[in-house]
Amino acid sequence: MKRSQAQVSDWMTRDPVTISSDATLAVAYDVMRENEVRRLPVVDNEFVGIVTQSDILRALPGLGEEGDEETRLLMVTKRVRDVMTYDPVTVDPEDTIQEAAERMLEYQVSGLPVISGGKVVGIITESDIFRLVVESWAEMTAEAE
Repeated sequence: MKRSQAQVSDWMTRDPVTISSDATLAVAYDVMRENEVRRLPVVDNEFVGIVTQSDILRALPGLGEEGDEETRLLMVTKRVRDVMTYDPVTVDPEDTIQEAAERMLEYQVSGLPVISGGKVVGIITESDIFRLVVESWAEMTAEAE
C-alpha cells in the first residue's frame, strides 16, 4: 500500500471511548485521564460532538489548585454539553490520511472523529499521522540501504 494513499481506517483508533453530553466535567476529565486520551466523541444515541481536555481546562481554570472550592463545584455541576463542540469537523474511514491532515490544518484541530453511517467508528489524531510518517521514513531508509 502506498503511504500517500493510506486511508483513515488504516491508521485511526477504532471504537474510541465516548461520553454522553449529560456527563459532568468531573466524569469526562476522569475518563480522559483513565484512558490516557485528550478528546472524547460525544454520543447521545448518535454522534453530536466532541469534548477535549482543553475545553474542560478552559471551563475550569482553577483545576489542579488545592482548595479551589469554586472549581470543584463547577466540575460536578457543569455538563459536557456546556463546553463541547457541536457538529465538529469529521472524516470518513475511506478518506485518505492526506485529506484528514488537510482538514486538521485548515480547522486547526489535532484530532477528528471518524464517522460512518452517523456512528463514531474511530478517531484520527496528529499522533496517528506522525506514526505513519515515521513508518514511511523507516521504509524509505530501509529501501535506500
